[in-house]
Amino acid sequence: MKVDIQSLGTFNQLAHEGAEQATAAMSQMTGIAADVEVTKISLVGREDIGEELVGDDFVGVHFGFEGELSGETVLIFDRDGSETIIESLVPGGSEDESMARSSVQEIGNIMMSGFIDGWADYLETTIDHTPPDYIEGTGTEVLPEPPEGSDKQQVFVFKSQIEWTDEAVSFYIYMLPNYQPMAEMMTEHADTENDVIPIDKLEVFNQMTLKGTEKAAENVTMMTGIETEAEVSQINFAKIEDVPKQIGNDVFVGTVVQFTGIPSGYLVVLFDETSAKNVAEALMPTEPDGEEITDQHKAAIEELGNIMTSGFVDGWANVLQTSVEHTPPRLVHDMGRAIMDPLAAQVGQFQEHAFIIDSEMKTEDVEFSASIHALPNENELREALDELLVERADETEADVEEIFYG
Repeated sequence: MKVDIQSLGTFNQLAHEGAEQATAAMSQMTGIAADVEVTKISLVGREDIGEELVGDDFVGVHFGFEGELSGETVLIFDRDGSETIIESLVPGGSEDESMARSSVQEIGNIMMSGFIDGWADYLETTIDHTPPDYIEGTGTEVLPEPPEGSDKQQVFVFKSQIEWTDEAVSFYIYMLPNYQPMAEMMTEHADTENDVIPIDKLEVFNQMTLKGTEKAAENVTMMTGIETEAEVSQINFAKIEDVPKQIGNDVFVGTVVQFTGIPSGYLVVLFDETSAKNVAEALMPTEPDGEEITDQHKAAIEELGNIMTSGFVDGWANVLQTSVEHTPPRLVHDMGRAIMDPLAAQVGQFQEHAFIIDSEMKTEDVEFSASIHALPNENELREALDELLVERADETEADVEEIFYG
């Protein structure tokens, strides 16, 4: 099965417009202004869905849907935000548990009906959905469990993040279509004469990215003595202007390199400031000069970023059986969006959408996390995938260890 860039863009836009309709319905009911911040399609391991939710409390609604497209959808609000919404509908309602639940179900039903109906209209078919079930929980507890008997380790997820205009409050829509009908629909809408990407190779490449992240994590452990593990690997597809929004406005320290070959693009290694200090000080022979991030910290991060990048890019080169070179690392210390904006602008000269390959690594030894974001040239990534495993094209379940290290 294959998918093309144009149909991916169409499906992403469809999800974005559905989220906008749902948000408009919420604003009309409550008077709360909100905007759809990011919509993206992700190919991700089933166990890694919703990593950005960890640690926060949410309430919302859950739907099942079936027809030409089947699966599950959830709409979730952080708990504080839901109280504001409930009060706008029924003053005092947040103090009454039964009233609060029914209010969330009511607004969720109206919002998500428009979201599902938009898909049905585009596909010129009927998609039925169940009544909304109220859900609450912490982190990924609010997301649906995998279907019984499902053997897919990677799934497509359509995710929209909506932010209130006047407050730092977000809510999310997660659409989890069943893999087989979604893949078949993508293939059906693909222009097989133009820019097609084999879906099974995209899955394999995602596994390879995880292996590259594991290699980078090993390099961190080797240099610092801090036991570090790869946590998440996913391939996201989004509008080029949405790429910086995914990183957000938190401040990071890290490195940027430009890589050339098949594919070419940019690779960014980012540490939050606390992680940057902790991991950098593990490399320093002496105590730092002050409490803030010093030139000593930055030099250590630059060195570490170079080693991590080399391991990651070398892993790609091994997988693709090609040569991928990269520039010396450039240190960055700024808000995430400010770091990614110029890179997205460069890539955006040649394409309207982007694949963003995201990986995370963490450790339990100290407060430390790092992320790797690759922004490859779209056409060259497709070319690389065309060549991937050509000699074993009939082996859809490839031996990742053999391919990566062979």
